[in-house]
Amino acid sequence: MDVRSLRYFIAAFEGGSISAAARRCHVAQPSISAALSQLEERLGTTLFERHRRGITPTEEGQRLYPLAQQVSEDLQAITRLFRRPSPTMPVRLGLMRSLGASRMTTLLKEYIGQGDNLALTLVNPEEPCDARIIGEQELAPQEAFQPIWYDRYRLALPGGHPLLLKGRITLDDLAELPFIWRHPCAAMERLADALNEAGVRCQVRARLRTIEYTLGLVAAGIGASLVPAWPEILARHDVQCRPLEGLDIHQTIGVAYPARGATPALAPLLALGQQAWEARGRTGVAR
Repeated sequence: MDVRSLRYFIAAFEGGSISAAARRCHVAQPSISAALSQLEERLGTTLFERHRRGITPTEEGQRLYPLAQQVSEDLQAITRLFRRPSPTMPVRLGLMRSLGASRMTTLLKEYIGQGDNLALTLVNPEEPCDARIIGEQELAPQEAFQPIWYDRYRLALPGGHPLLLKGRITLDDLAELPFIWRHPCAAMERLADALNEAGVRCQVRARLRTIEYTLGLVAAGIGASLVPAWPEILARHDVQCRPLEGLDIHQTIGVAYPARGATPALAPLLALGQQAWEARGRTGVAR
């Protein structure tokens, strides 16, 4: 069986489309399509259902995926076993808070997987580092910026809250509303400015740093909060998210790196960021 076809299959399975697999594997889309067709012919089954918005794995595709992953990992292990050690490439990456565990784990996994000699150290963004993943508003004058994600923010309310019955929620509805405040957070600072301008004051019940703890308190009914509209948050049943009428709070998050003299080890990270940003532009989905 052609190992390359399995690699293309994994990329298509994880990317959800032929185009995503082509970008990940750095080949043309027809090459991915041809390889998948050959693999399906070889196995005598259909691995993906093709549709206008991409592809969906069939039951047989679901069965093949963990096996293909194991084969890929075994081949990588064999390659590492006989590869001569190369000098490590240390990279210090500063991470702002509240980036989203799921998407950051995926990004860092792909980045580290680009080379066995990458030695990654995660630090706070204000510490000395080779690059930072931050909001664009935090960009320093000497830094270049590769956007990755575009986050819109929504009001998070516990399930069953009376405000959920309203057709639209305005800043006036936040008056004396129990609230969970996060700091530091550029989106919360924008909300504070809007509240001050409108002469509205909410009741701050707690001040936290992380979104995870904030969501826990919202779900427990302690108060409302402002959170990014990540898919994993929108999918929760104990927290409901609603837009604030007339207030569009958002931020672009990406890699800030030295405009001059950036380490070559950052190239794979910047390429991954560009792929994620271009995918957002094609789908129109804020990720």
